[in-house]
This record gives sequence, structure tokens and C-alpha cells, in this order.
Amino acid sequence: MPPLVPQNHPAAFGATAALLALIVLSVAWEWWLAPLRPGGSALVLKAVPLLIALPGVWRRRLYTLQWASMLILLYFAEGIVRGWSDHGSSARLGWLESALAVVFFVCTLAYVAPFKRAAKQAAKQNAKQARGSAQ
Repeated sequence: MPPLVPQNHPAAFGATAALLALIVLSVAWEWWLAPLRPGGSALVLKAVPLLIALPGVWRRRLYTLQWASMLILLYFAEGIVRGWSDHGSSARLGWLESALAVVFFVCTLAYVAPFKRAAKQAAKQNAKQARGSAQ
């Protein structure tokens, strides 16, 4: 029987909230707040991958949380680049994007880590039992 893993509900909530905020920020940034072109830009489509991840993050699916934690690094990088290179509100929005990406990444790691540790421990235990029964 697999060990029960304590779930970190605040971390899951933080990841979901940060992802929702990043989606809202991405859309608002590229349509109204500081678009690259007046009237909005096609960069609003950068919210689509986040929208794809949202149902799995909402349901706390480990696989989705794992790949979304890697995806979010692209948004972190974009925020850093635009924070350094843009001016005015666009630069501030870039820094906000980076901060939200970091919050999502940290919350995701905090939620997933106990499951990964439990899986590693179970694999070690199974290997130990297999060695014992083979002798």
C-alpha cells in the first residue's frame, strides 16, 4: 500500500492563484495596458499555453503541475527581458510577470516535492523487497 502523502493546500492554492493572475496579466498587458502596437498585439496569444495548463493545475494534477513548472520559466525569462529592456509601464509589467512566475514555480515545487519524495521512497522499498525475495 503506497504511503499517504500530506497535501500542501496553501501551495496548491498559491500556484493556482499565480497562474490565474499571470493569465489576466498576459491578456491585459497585450490588449490594453502596454501593447507593442496600439490597439493590441498578437502577443496576447502567449496566454494560451497558460490556459491549457489551468484545468490540470486547478485539479492539482501532478503531471500538469510538473510540465507547467517548466513552461513558466519562459514567462519568467520574458518578464526579465522586458523588465530590463522596456520602459515605463511595460517594464513594470515585465517585473510583475517575473514575480508571478516565481510564485507559481515555488508553489508548484512545494506542492509536488512530497509526492516525488514518497515515490522515490516507495521505489527504494520495492527494490529492497525484490532483492529480499530473490535471495
